[in-house]
Amino acid sequence: MRAWDTEAVRCALRLYLVMGSVNTTRDPVEVLHQAIAGGITMFQFREKGTGALAGEARVALAWRLRKVCSQHRVPFIVNDDMELAVQVEADGVHVGQGDADAALVRARIGEGRMLGVSAHSALEARRAVQAGASYVGVGPMYPTRSKADAHAVLGPAGVAELRAAGIAVPVVGIGGIAPDTAAAVMAAGADGVAVISAIAGAADVRAAAAQLAAIVSGEQA
Repeated sequence: MRAWDTEAVRCALRLYLVMGSVNTTRDPVEVLHQAIAGGITMFQFREKGTGALAGEARVALAWRLRKVCSQHRVPFIVNDDMELAVQVEADGVHVGQGDADAALVRARIGEGRMLGVSAHSALEARRAVQAGASYVGVGPMYPTRSKADAHAVLGPAGVAELRAAGIAVPVVGIGGIAPDTAAAVMAAGADGVAVISAIAGAADVRAAAAQLAAIVSGEQA
């Protein structure tokens, strides 16, 4: 398994697609293929919400998506399910504040996998780092309809707050990020942006990913 040091994680976070079957009307595998072609640098399998797959169907989709990521050397992360992550040989797990305890997840998945933790304040971020987080996801940056239980909007100032508090681990902004707002998130100190609908819900997935990839790389304003 690949070693995920801080710089490797920082690079992987640049353009982070989060998606499950409920986030697209098309085959998620084809969406992922197109997103990778457009330039995403990491993928998170998040199978939650109304109509989400369960049981064997969920595991089967995870394997299909995992194989696509492996073929293209794109890190594959599982949302809030460390057992599934181990089962499909994922590169890591991401948990929210209301999910499993981050320290317990780190103990279960070992040091060789990434651990991402959602944080909504410098205090939560600091605790995540102490528990062994490889990176912190901060948000929501903007209003979002992708998560029914989203917290109050922090804006890019939420990223700046973490940096000002001395949080040095890689940070990715998430929540309602679009092409016209991604640059502000990066300018605030984020190492990357995580999106759902901006790519998974786009009419042209590859083009949407390519546009965001150019923005976060500083190639497009």
